[in-house]
Amino acid sequence: MREAGQAVAVELQESVRQALVRLVASVKAQVKQVLRAKIVLAAADGEANGAIARELEVSVNTVRKWRGRFAAAGVEGLKDAKRAGRPRRYGPQARMAIVAVATSSPPHPESTWSHRTIAKQVAGTVFAAISASQVGRILADLDLKPHRVRGWLTRRDTPDFWERAADICNLYREPPKGAVVVSIDEKTAIAARSRRHPGKPTAPGKSALEEFEYRRHGTASLVAALDVNTGEVLTETIARNNAVTFTGFLDRHGIPRHKSWRPASS
Repeated sequence: MREAGQAVAVELQESVRQALVRLVASVKAQVKQVLRAKIVLAAADGEANGAIARELEVSVNTVRKWRGRFAAAGVEGLKDAKRAGRPRRYGPQARMAIVAVATSSPPHPESTWSHRTIAKQVAGTVFAAISASQVGRILADLDLKPHRVRGWLTRRDTPDFWERAADICNLYREPPKGAVVVSIDEKTAIAARSRRHPGKPTAPGKSALEEFEYRRHGTASLVAALDVNTGEVLTETIARNNAVTFTGFLDRHGIPRHKSWRPASS
């Protein structure tokens, strides 16, 4: 049994000692953590509290505190104790109200929610008012970004889609010998533009510059075919996107036509 005034005994396993030594030598460790590790290492070497305090230029009470914390809880005892702190002003109900608004459709004519519009929408519900900046902090904590939108396309419910896709992929990967396999598609209404002034090349520490203003030259339509065997790409601009134009493109480039075609816009 320890007598009154006697320092708490500290015993270290070799693995724990090595961990504390690494902590003391670390340039990234917090100063307070390094100090606590030094206190424990000195205590484990049998030094008295007063000697440790003089060596590390701290009070005896500080040495006694961390020596005792380590003896009671090990390495975990060297961490800062959790503090109660001020109670949350905006609790779960407020956060749920903000989430409910942020994940709903914004009012007309808004296209997306902003922190300010969310703050106005939830004011007067579970709290009298809330700032836009506080809404932003709560959304950031929940990793919600209602102001950001990405486009996506809902796939049509085609029962045999994956089966057909697998057939086409297999055809591309292993085309029959002697067969001409091409992937063809058209792109219509391409904006034809030219820059009003030439761009500027890149320079050390600077990106290349491209003129912002442009001239419009109407639109153009394009049909292109990729020869799966050779990798050659065949292209043509077209005036109309119809079956006559499409079959004419095949004939001009010597692409044989199968007796049947999958349904397509051309």
